[in-house]
Amino acid sequence: MKKHNFSAGPSILPQEVLLKASEAIIDFDNSGLSLIEISHRSKPFVDVMEKARALALELLGLEGKGYKALFLQGGASAQFLMVAMNLLEKRAGYLNTGAWSQKAISEAKLLDDIYEVASSEEANFNYIPKGFDIPENYDYFHCTSNNTIFGTQIKSFPNSPIPMVCDMSSDIFSRVLDFSKFDLIYAGAQKNMGPAGTTLVVVKEDILGKVSRKIPSIMDYKSHIKQGSMYNTPPVFAVYTSMLTLEWLKSVGGIAGIEKENEKKARLMYSEIDLNPLFKGFAMKEDRSHMNATFNLVNDNLKDTFETMLKEAGISGVNGHRSVGGYRASMYNALPIDSVKVLVEVMSELESKA
Repeated sequence: MKKHNFSAGPSILPQEVLLKASEAIIDFDNSGLSLIEISHRSKPFVDVMEKARALALELLGLEGKGYKALFLQGGASAQFLMVAMNLLEKRAGYLNTGAWSQKAISEAKLLDDIYEVASSEEANFNYIPKGFDIPENYDYFHCTSNNTIFGTQIKSFPNSPIPMVCDMSSDIFSRVLDFSKFDLIYAGAQKNMGPAGTTLVVVKEDILGKVSRKIPSIMDYKSHIKQGSMYNTPPVFAVYTSMLTLEWLKSVGGIAGIEKENEKKARLMYSEIDLNPLFKGFAMKEDRSHMNATFNLVNDNLKDTFETMLKEAGISGVNGHRSVGGYRASMYNALPIDSVKVLVEVMSELESKA
């Protein structure tokens, strides 16, 4: 039976990407060697790394604008500290919109003073704060564009008077934005770009080198830029698969093309949540994520019936996070709209049975 993968991550990847990646594990580029056997310093893999970095900048519209793309290890969680080590001199402002923002704040506080410019914690993060001020005398402003756990997404970013840093782990490459508004973007690959194991960092080079602290080489963005993202042994398979996914994204019309598909999926999903009296959305409507739709059953007595129907339909990965409960449908770039239709049909069928 076909499985419909709504996992929040590691998440679904395009079938053609999975096929090419699996072939490369056996024989990379007809070399007689596996991708994970060749030297990471060999020209074939250096070419992969350079192409992946170039594609990231091209798709984001940041070519020739002073940005560098890096593929690093440690996940987005390592970036919580790495951002602060490279940019935090005296004080920084953070927008607190959920679990990942809280973790970023906690790590940065190890180094210096952090100020929450706004928070939605009092409502269990079911909305995005708006109308807040960003102090001009801070080192940088940090936000999280999309919140997988709570199903919220920033729709309009502020015009920050200071460098703006954004964790885009769960909606990178999913919608058209003016990415030049951001001075540093980071994103774990395992939501919208590739398998777990690498993190994309896109940084405007002129914001670096301004802190007085000594930064360990492995934590210094300048070290990785100087070595072309090859300062240490890179996560070869994750970078290669991310490159394939970026090629796929370019082939389907880039970010503009995939945004249209993502909007269709989100409209279909939220329409059912709103029209079906058995379900209630968690996030405030104006802040709903196009990547992660969170919702609950109004009557928990239907839980066993609903989950049996989900299993019979081949739907996987829709259980909500323990912080919210209920259900979460993650609709990343590679999820086909047909999978959303199957989920909506099951929700509608439950209504007819109730």
